[in-house]
Amino acid sequence: MTAIELLSRFKQDLDQYSSNQLRYKEKTDVWSIGQMYDHIIIVAHEYLDEMEACLTNAEHQPLGKTEFGELLFSDGGFPPIKIKLPDEMNAPPDNTDSREALKRRLDDLITRLEKCEPMIHAADPNCKALHGGFGWLNAQEWYKLIEMHTRHHLRQQAELERYLRAFHD
Repeated sequence: MTAIELLSRFKQDLDQYSSNQLRYKEKTDVWSIGQMYDHIIIVAHEYLDEMEACLTNAEHQPLGKTEFGELLFSDGGFPPIKIKLPDEMNAPPDNTDSREALKRRLDDLITRLEKCEPMIHAADPNCKALHGGFGWLNAQEWYKLIEMHTRHHLRQQAELERYLRAFHD
């Protein structure tokens, strides 16, 4: 599935959640479904910003990915584990958006992805931007990372939906 297809699926899935379900938190340290959506959208825009930086940068970067970055891309995705970022990088996502607001934000993101997609094929693979955990990524890799990151959250979505079923059963 492409990033656009995954995000379209997440958008469709929004119809099954009530406002209370979007904001429901099983525990204080567990995100709500709405927070997960906010995180996916924000991170995708950050990755698109980095992708665009690669497209406008003419300077070649000889350095490559970190060991984890190499593993991530060779495996084609994140490992099936929960990933906790350091506290300074892990501010809680917004938990106030309505279903309609999240749909609009997803539509905006999908539109941006559609506009960027044709550009990545002609991008110079030696023009890169630094990711704090994965190393130096080029435009194609930043674009692919959006799909991998979004797909990674399918497991979290399933877990959060199990919490909702337990809460409402």
